[in-house]
Amino acid sequence: MAWRVQNGRFRPGIDHPTALHDHDVVGDRLDGREIVLDEHMGDPEIPPRRRQEAQDAVGGGHIINAKVLRQLFRFAITYDLADTNPAKDVELLTSSSEGYHSWTLAEIEKFETTHPVGTTARLALALALYTGQRRSDLVLFGRQHFQGEWLVFTQQKGKARNPIRPEIPIIPELRHIIDASGAGDFTFLVNGYGRAFTNAGFGNRFRKWCDEAGLSECSVHGLRKAAAERLAELGCTEFEIMAITGHQTSKEVTRYTKGASQKVCAQAALRKMTGGQN
Repeated sequence: MAWRVQNGRFRPGIDHPTALHDHDVVGDRLDGREIVLDEHMGDPEIPPRRRQEAQDAVGGGHIINAKVLRQLFRFAITYDLADTNPAKDVELLTSSSEGYHSWTLAEIEKFETTHPVGTTARLALALALYTGQRRSDLVLFGRQHFQGEWLVFTQQKGKARNPIRPEIPIIPELRHIIDASGAGDFTFLVNGYGRAFTNAGFGNRFRKWCDEAGLSECSVHGLRKAAAERLAELGCTEFEIMAITGHQTSKEVTRYTKGASQKVCAQAALRKMTGGQN
């Protein structure tokens, strides 16, 4: 059982990043470092409103952690390592968090001013913004993924269970920045030692690039969200956006783009109200 937890192997078929997350979640609890929220979340004496307030204070972590712990105890019961699943009856509370901050146009321009074309930082921004992909994919992109004017690759998330192979057109601006950056061949993004970034290493480095630009709220994942919002503002449908981001359901895309969709609808409504004057 300890080996399964150590290696995140109590959920068959999951990809490596998810396995690492499961290990962190379960390992923290087995080591006795659980947060107060998880210790008491199932206590019926705590009023629902108080539990919701506690959940809002920490974001969506409890929802994910409770799901992982449910999986762990199901595994334990299957192999006669436990008799009951204490996580099964823990209520999954909703989160009021809107997730990662989506970059504004002003924030993108500020980053670009700090990190001009030719720098690795600017290349990283362009890859994230013009492909809408996760950092686990960004660190692997290289010229081997070019097929003419298309970027063709298999997303890292979920590739063991349900591989997703997007084909994304390479816009001229992205190709220009790649060519001007002295990027590597097999991986465009390389660190100071000329080697490919690890997923975590790239995240840490991008955090530093944002801090250098004075963008403390921005992150590389927020660029994925910004890319989806931009597509929505251009009038793309959810299915068109999903073709770029690789999402398999519209639920997450809707969460990413609801603000942009509202703006587009409001503009359309105003044009109708004014007889097409705006």
